[in-house]
Amino acid sequence: MKKLLFTQKSDYPHWVGDGFPVRSLFSYNDLGKDISPFLLLDYAGPTEFPPTNHIRGVGEHPHRGFETVTIVYSGEVEHRDSSGGGGIIKPGDVQWMTAASGLVHEEKHGKEFSKTGGAFEMVQLWVNLPKKFKMSRPRYQGIKNENIPLVSLPNEAGTLRVIAGEYLGHKGPASTFSPINLWDIRMGAGHTTEFKVPAGHTTAVFVLSGQVTLADGKKIGEAEIGILSKEETNFTITANEDAKILFMGGEPIQEPIFGYGPFVMNSMQEIHQAFQDFQDGKMGSLGRIEGAE
Repeated sequence: MKKLLFTQKSDYPHWVGDGFPVRSLFSYNDLGKDISPFLLLDYAGPTEFPPTNHIRGVGEHPHRGFETVTIVYSGEVEHRDSSGGGGIIKPGDVQWMTAASGLVHEEKHGKEFSKTGGAFEMVQLWVNLPKKFKMSRPRYQGIKNENIPLVSLPNEAGTLRVIAGEYLGHKGPASTFSPINLWDIRMGAGHTTEFKVPAGHTTAVFVLSGQVTLADGKKIGEAEIGILSKEETNFTITANEDAKILFMGGEPIQEPIFGYGPFVMNSMQEIHQAFQDFQDGKMGSLGRIEGAE
């Protein structure tokens, strides 16, 4: 049975733009090698936004060398990027953006959500790309809630949505460049479920709300992430109260990680080149979408 190695949380929220009050649970600077292929987890909310005619969010900025995965629990996020990708991500939807060789994008609250206001909660993950794919063409996957398999956990313990990877034969719709399991789990208080993942894979449990206990008796609380051992295949989660959980698992990418701001590559030389390419306009702009007439 897998063991809990350590937990981590953030007590220092910060704003990304004026639309995302974020707690950063980890980044490539602290846990990049421990939690590969994942590079960063930002937890935005839960926050109540008042109605406004101003569209909150973060403006045009670049990325290269990885993917961003945005999971919306409440509220709306509207995205557009210089490769032509974009759309509105509503509750239950997921955006999987592959920056790869480079693009610029912006993320804003949806127009209708801005007008009405309300509860906002979102997770954004950064997922590393293997070296051979870092300079591939950018792409965008807008994954709707209705296309994500919803699976009942054994013994009526709750439900699990398969965003990426597989659970009990149900495959998620996200296309990934390395083996990844990404599950949105809801468990009822007092229930226990045993899960199985490939040996050697990174295993992380992020609790958005509630509290859970693992097989070794150690607890993970609200807005806290637990990193489990890689060696074994099985682990159990007991919900001490109703719990909302994001499970992240994947095959580690055994390559150097060099990151600076919005770029994550395999060497500092590649980071310098990314900045130069961005400054030279090679990642495009939102004023002129690549491929547009």
